[in-house]
Amino acid sequence: MQARVAACTACHGEQGKAGADGYYPRLAGKPSDYLYHQLLNFRDGLRLYRPMTHLLAGLPDDYLREIAAYFADQHVPYPPPVRAAVSPDMLEHGRVLAMQGDPARGLPACVACHGTALSGHSPAIPGLLGLPRDYIGAQIGGWKNGLRRAAAPDCMADVAQKLTPEDIGALSAWLSSRPVVEPYQPDPAGETTLPAECGSQAQR
Repeated sequence: MQARVAACTACHGEQGKAGADGYYPRLAGKPSDYLYHQLLNFRDGLRLYRPMTHLLAGLPDDYLREIAAYFADQHVPYPPPVRAAVSPDMLEHGRVLAMQGDPARGLPACVACHGTALSGHSPAIPGLLGLPRDYIGAQIGGWKNGLRRAAAPDCMADVAQKLTPEDIGALSAWLSSRPVVEPYQPDPAGETTLPAECGSQAQR
């Protein structure tokens, strides 16, 4: 397995703990189904990043599922968060969106899908903490502009379309500033009713 994942850890860090520059996200400990479907999405063109598409071209589903399971089983300590140099008002705006949402705009809270501790929701919804601010902002932006997609109904794309640039900046700043409290594990499958139908969570 070490030889198989060497191409992954070259960018994503030893055991998938994240790349040193913050561009390549942490893989360690994320839900196995989430990692598996991201690999499929890169391979099949739903998620656009040419180096990943090239790397995964022609690899069979079972091979990718084994890679996903390997990284899901890695448990590496999280580094302390980097507090964003933004105003308290901006951080509070991010906190409110993450914890309460904005019902007037049809925006669910992040915790409604990503777990009460923002640690994810099995089988396929990832945690949101322990990620760099720029990475979070880039991924939400990718959902908003169509560079990142998932199985229909694509609930994250629907949410991202309702977020303003100010919302995205505030969420990214607040989420990246939060410490990861161990044990940081996804909520069990079926424990929470999601606020909207989501194709990714239904995948197996």
